Amino acid sequence: MDKRLTLIALLTTLAALPAAAQRQASIPRLADGRPDLQGTWVNFDDTPFEAPGAAPAAPAANTGVNPPAHWTDHDSPTNPRRRSMVVDPPDGRVPVLPWAEARRDYDLAHLGDSWVHETSWVRCITRGFPAGMFPAGYNNAYTIIQIPGYVVIASEMIHETRIIPIDGRPHVGRSIQLWNGDSRGRWDGNTLVVETMNFNDKGSIATSAATGRMRGIPQTASMRVVERFTPVAADRIEYEVTIDDPKVYTKPWTVALPLNRDSSYQMFEYACHEGNRSIPNELSAGRAADGK
Repeated sequence: MDKRLTLIALLTTLAALPAAAQRQASIPRLADGRPDLQGTWVNFDDTPFEAPGAAPAAPAANTGVNPPAHWTDHDSPTNPRRRSMVVDPPDGRVPVLPWAEARRDYDLAHLGDSWVHETSWVRCITRGFPAGMFPAGYNNAYTIIQIPGYVVIASEMIHETRIIPIDGRPHVGRSIQLWNGDSRGRWDGNTLVVETMNFNDKGSIATSAATGRMRGIPQTASMRVVERFTPVAADRIEYEVTIDDPKVYTKPWTVALPLNRDSSYQMFEYACHEGNRSIPNELSAGRAADGK
């Protein structure tokens, strides 16, 4: 009887709380009181990356070769369509410097000359970061694991895994530069804040066609990325990422999108090189063009 009364009192208390407080109360927690972010999350989203009005990238040749339609079939949660994923600047457009757009266009026009003009994703090196957190047309799943001192994020696309220390250790030395940078995390209340730096200058800020004109925009060793993972309910994390690369943009810019829990989603190996003819086909087409 005492247990029943306790349960009734708890439900009565929850009912009296504001909706936001009820959602916070529903967030699962670890033994240390930190939010439990573990599980499989998806970010399927039809929202344009930038707001309407952003200049389009130079069009690629229409080869008529595309992935099969069933690649996009899924029954996972899909985010409500918004004006743009870019939320800052307020106009929803990324403040790219002209030289970076010119570099993107040059690479796109010279795909048949060398593999170095393709994105790291097509080359099966890495989806890129933060590119790997921007939704594509398929494989938009992430598994989060928390262990003492670390948060681990495994991505379905190219099956990459980020191992993020949260024990206060400093970043590695600036002379060590990586494709996806060096990440360090910390808790700010219920929000996991992850700062990433020490990038090399070989990658692109975005690698999916879903990012529009941002696909292929270069990133430099000066880039600094700050992510914020804020659970707002048991089944949703508000994800926000701010990119600061003064050599590429006139000012920092921010993307915001929800991550939705999908416990029924199954992640499978993304064997990028298996059957991937992108680079051989592009280069063979370039050699054929040279012979004309």
